[in-house]
Amino acid sequence: MESTPTVLRQLRGAQKSAKGVSLYSRYVNRPAGRIFAVGAYRLGMTPNQVTLVSAAFTFTALAGVALVRPGAWLAVLVYLGLAVGFALDSADGQLARLTGRGGPDGEWLDHVVDCAKVILVHTAVLISFHRWFGLPGDGWLLLPLGFLFVAVLTFCAGLLREQLGKAAARGAEKAPEAPAPPSRLRAVALLPADYGVFCLVFLLLGDETAFRYGYAVLAAVHALFLALFLAKWFRELKALRAH
Repeated sequence: MESTPTVLRQLRGAQKSAKGVSLYSRYVNRPAGRIFAVGAYRLGMTPNQVTLVSAAFTFTALAGVALVRPGAWLAVLVYLGLAVGFALDSADGQLARLTGRGGPDGEWLDHVVDCAKVILVHTAVLISFHRWFGLPGDGWLLLPLGFLFVAVLTFCAGLLREQLGKAAARGAEKAPEAPAPPSRLRAVALLPADYGVFCLVFLLLGDETAFRYGYAVLAAVHALFLALFLAKWFRELKALRAH
């Protein structure tokens, strides 16, 4: 088996494009995923097994949000579980590209886990609000529902944009254009919409007021990004039709 430095070099050369990726994913999550991918490779794990381990970390952390009274120690454990789960979510794809063992089944499983994560993270917050929080009013229970709507719509619309774009590219006869270099300004602007940055709000779980308002701010930011993304994706798909 190849040495760890050799595997790391191979993984660095097998990264997905940095275009449209925030600074957190580019400089924190992907490098962390690379370390996990090396460990999984040396253990002989398959990409699908890494996906399932990622799901175990994420769903265990979310179960803690829903079932355990908020506190400082829970906040740290939940954040670590979500952050590790997110890094492993990057590792499965990197391992697949390294070993050539990826396939439609792996892509399907990855999207199923991602969809479940999007749904459950806000469902867990809703349950926690209802069970543990001394909310000023019942209207606060609508916040996780609204955030859930925004998150699911963003996930589904983005996935459809990606798949329809690929289908249009396959049907086009012109040669593919060289990709533009990733924009650092765009990478900074995308930070508030990054799942890894969203996970940071759970560090506030020990303070009910701080968590509620931090979560509310992120919900508003994600709603704004959804509006911008929908307009952008519609324009892009309309332009593809013209070709």
